[in-house]
Amino acid sequence: MATAACLTEQGVPFVILERADCIASLWQRRTYDRLKLHLPKKFCEHHRLPIPEGFPEYPNKRQFVEYLECYAKHFDIRPRFNESVQSARFDESCGLWRVRTVSTAGDGEEQGITEVEYLGGWLVAASGENAEKVVPIIEGMAEFGGRISHVCEYKSGKDYSGQRVLVVGCGNSGMEVSLDLVEHNALPSMVVRDSVHVLPREVLGKSTFDLAVSMMKWLPLRLVDKIVLILSWIVLGNIDKYGLKRPAIGPLELKNTKGKTPVLDIGALEKIKAGAIKVVPGVKRFFPGKAKLVDGQLLDIDSVIFATGYRSNVPSWLQESDFFSGEGLPKQPFPDGWKGKSGLYAVGFTRRGILGASSDATRVAAEIGKAWKEETRQQNRLGIGSLFP
Repeated sequence: MATAACLTEQGVPFVILERADCIASLWQRRTYDRLKLHLPKKFCEHHRLPIPEGFPEYPNKRQFVEYLECYAKHFDIRPRFNESVQSARFDESCGLWRVRTVSTAGDGEEQGITEVEYLGGWLVAASGENAEKVVPIIEGMAEFGGRISHVCEYKSGKDYSGQRVLVVGCGNSGMEVSLDLVEHNALPSMVVRDSVHVLPREVLGKSTFDLAVSMMKWLPLRLVDKIVLILSWIVLGNIDKYGLKRPAIGPLELKNTKGKTPVLDIGALEKIKAGAIKVVPGVKRFFPGKAKLVDGQLLDIDSVIFATGYRSNVPSWLQESDFFSGEGLPKQPFPDGWKGKSGLYAVGFTRRGILGASSDATRVAAEIGKAWKEETRQQNRLGIGSLFP
């Protein structure tokens, strides 16, 4: 959407292909009810349209969806919904991108399927880092017998009241879902396989992230990491004794180099300290109604929720191997991972949230806009129409 807004300002015609049936499908269809932005709203705004001043510092799910829908309306962004890209390849013979899609319309027996091919001079891959859920295959899952789901299907802990729930994953989603389960009288155990940075969301009323960003204007990243960790220890105390071992690399450096986001605590740590959320090691295998952990412990559980993240789906449809890695991310790190060859661009793969996506969108639209205007001038001189829809 940020790219579309920027292209609109450049006067470049475009088509947005969206496999879902709505704006912001990740937020509308695949998030839990209690979700709020983990960062202050100023870090989550799209290009040239701020989040309303009347919204709280950390808008909730409904408010953020409302903002994104207003953004689309403000820039007259009209995606072609229910249109899933099957393949995209650059045709050397005509110098254009060929994008083949399958679109669906109607319901049940009335549903129709249409295949369409688009031709364009440029292709912007903006399907994001979170296009597909990641669910690990663990021995015994088929015989477990209880409910197994991914966090993208989780809505509220009220559906798990009284149950013993194993939450696999300790990122922001795993922590917050575990907290939500406790608040709805469930009994969660949270799997923590690796080291993790847990930071307070705020220090003395100021956003920890905002504080870190401010310090990085003047101090080297590693020094900022040390300051952030000292502040975290003062606010949260020693979290190692609760099974939450910190990585050797600082939280900001780890985010920049590995894309691993630190947890911004909103109350889960207090429940861990109180024993309401049990921290356990990795799962070795499942049995009927049980999970065997890597330390030999056997847990009685009723349900499993995988908070194991998402991945890009670019490799499944983009027929081009030089620009994107096998994981579906640009091979060149930020800030150079926005431009490929033959008019191929990437937006939203920086592992830096909406700010990173907006930065990419501005660059991409500026370059396409410049090429579009030059092409239009040449065509006007020759008196021919554009080849690019």
